[in-house]
Amino acid sequence: MKKIILLSIVLAFTLNLKSQVNGVIIADTSNIQVVKVWGTHYERGYAYGYLLGTGITQVFNNYLKPMYGIYYSVARSLVTEEKDLKFDSIFKVEARAVIDGMNAAGTNTKWMDYVDLLISNSFLDIARILYSPLDMGCSSLISWGDATTGTDLAGKSVISRHLDWTVSSSLTNNQVIYINFPSEKDEQPWAGIGFSGIFGVLSGFNQNMGVFQHQMDDFSGNSSHGKKYEPIWISLRKSIEKLDYNSDGKNKAGDVRSALMDNLNGYASGYIISAMAKSTEVADSLVAMIAEVAPTNPYLIFRSNRYEDKIPGDNLYTANNQIARNDAHNYCERYNNVAGEMGDGTGIGLTENRELMREHSRLIHNLQFMQYAPELDLFSLSVYKESKPAYLHEPVVFSIRELLSAYNGIDEPGRSDQTISLYPNPVADILTIRGLARSGHEICMKIYDIRGTLFFSEMGTSLNGEYRVNMDPFMPGVYLVKVESGRLEKVLKVLKQ
Repeated sequence: MKKIILLSIVLAFTLNLKSQVNGVIIADTSNIQVVKVWGTHYERGYAYGYLLGTGITQVFNNYLKPMYGIYYSVARSLVTEEKDLKFDSIFKVEARAVIDGMNAAGTNTKWMDYVDLLISNSFLDIARILYSPLDMGCSSLISWGDATTGTDLAGKSVISRHLDWTVSSSLTNNQVIYINFPSEKDEQPWAGIGFSGIFGVLSGFNQNMGVFQHQMDDFSGNSSHGKKYEPIWISLRKSIEKLDYNSDGKNKAGDVRSALMDNLNGYASGYIISAMAKSTEVADSLVAMIAEVAPTNPYLIFRSNRYEDKIPGDNLYTANNQIARNDAHNYCERYNNVAGEMGDGTGIGLTENRELMREHSRLIHNLQFMQYAPELDLFSLSVYKESKPAYLHEPVVFSIRELLSAYNGIDEPGRSDQTISLYPNPVADILTIRGLARSGHEICMKIYDIRGTLFFSEMGTSLNGEYRVNMDPFMPGVYLVKVESGRLEKVLKVLKQ
């Protein structure tokens, strides 16, 4: 398993328009771009559009818009008339800012405007209103408490989640971890995992809680005209972006419950939502919750481990069918497979939780396979690439703490402000240290493994502001590169492929 603990210096570049663009791409590897933006909703939207404009146009023009076909003009009217769908005004501001940022970066937005961004972020809702829902096939497994006691999790909570979607190069080439650092006092840092152009949350987390959306494929009802449904991805974003959605002093599954309950008419389509918080909550229902929501009565049903289903103990599983809603107990093949492999529902560690999903809940159109364990400071993600589903690839492992640590572009006190970077990163053979002072400048370069063991050390001189080292003999993994030159001292991380 690869492990990357991201620092702001990893693959980071600072834009010349720093005063105007509050954002940076801190990693671009393994078909995943990791983007950090900060400031107000407008400033964050602007940076998002500036940095990811090309991907946004590819996803919308080549995938989302063609999906609507002859209904595209009607989709636009649903957004602009605000009778069947509603957006808080701040998200309209953010959508306009994305377009402004794209234009500032020179991205061709001739055929796009802010309405298209709002359509992108209510894609599933509009699909149900206009013609029919999309059968995606997502699934997730939450384990905590007694289920993980005696394992490496030691009673702590974990969720593994498949994001299944149509296989399209426009999607697979534009997968993004989108990290926000709001300047608004009532908001907090959060990360969303999705595709360029989506600033709502279909998978996302903050430091304490994660939330994940699935389709309810067996729901056959229809939405009603004039109900002003909030798009599901916007509700889920609000649940993790607000500092404390229900104002009880904590981030937990109850915040998601409250965000959903604020929509008394339910949602435009049938959805299943998994929410998981740290295991420190007294009530199991505040650690883990499954919500089944729909546009027809009952609009909102919540399931905890107290509900009698096929999954034992402190575990909650969902695929795409109704379980608690109307007491349907509609168990699909994947649900039965996972339940049949869990035994008594105990002894489920980090690996067991992931393997239950990887082996028994997978689909061939699996675009993203992720695991979130906030008390272990771990988020892992594998994605669809090389024509193979995500579950067949080793995940990249991130530190949640470092993902959600603000980027300020400033070195530690006493260090040189000279820009030093590593290229390429990841590296297969020759690693180049860029940004050194001048030719003939003496360099001391040391390479350590992630545990701090010195692997390589040499003295040399720079050439045209660069220094090269052959990393071909190194085993794959994460290494620390320490560069000393005069008063300059810098440590950077590199991934050896």
